[in-house]
Amino acid sequence: MADILKIFLIILGILAVYVSYWLLAEALFPKLVERASQHYGKPLKITVIGLLAAAVPVVLGLVLANAPHPVLKVFGLTLAVTPVILGLGGSAGLTLRIGMGLPSPIDETQPWRRVLRGGVLLAFSFLLPIVGWIVLPLWVLVSGFGAFVLCVKEQRDERQVPANLVPANEAAG
Repeated sequence: MADILKIFLIILGILAVYVSYWLLAEALFPKLVERASQHYGKPLKITVIGLLAAAVPVVLGLVLANAPHPVLKVFGLTLAVTPVILGLGGSAGLTLRIGMGLPSPIDETQPWRRVLRGGVLLAFSFLLPIVGWIVLPLWVLVSGFGAFVLCVKEQRDERQVPANLVPANEAAG
């Protein structure tokens, strides 16, 4: 009985960590999560972008993690884990999108509850054997990283457009 309880609590803890990161992203970066949610309308695009953008830091990070010097190991592990953390932030957009599909009257006063509802549902979908253990979490992280990359690119592009180049109908609205 103790072994079963141990495994159950470990799994429950891992799922709670996912939901916690998604709520943290919503609390700290609500505009990013909103934009990431919009990017989940094109899941194939953000998945490909996430794969391409994550390949270099993960591979380089794993190479450096196997270096003999401890400073290089720490730097390598940090570099390899960075897309995962950013992918969790971007995948908060997916949880928001799921939560918006399950509206509640409380959403107007507490919009973070959308992320909580969507996050709990998404985390529970990770319980499905094989697909939920491997495929779905990896897709969520990769697509989340792709959504994050697109959000940052959009934000940078918006800052670079001078005000006099914005069409008059967009500037007014």
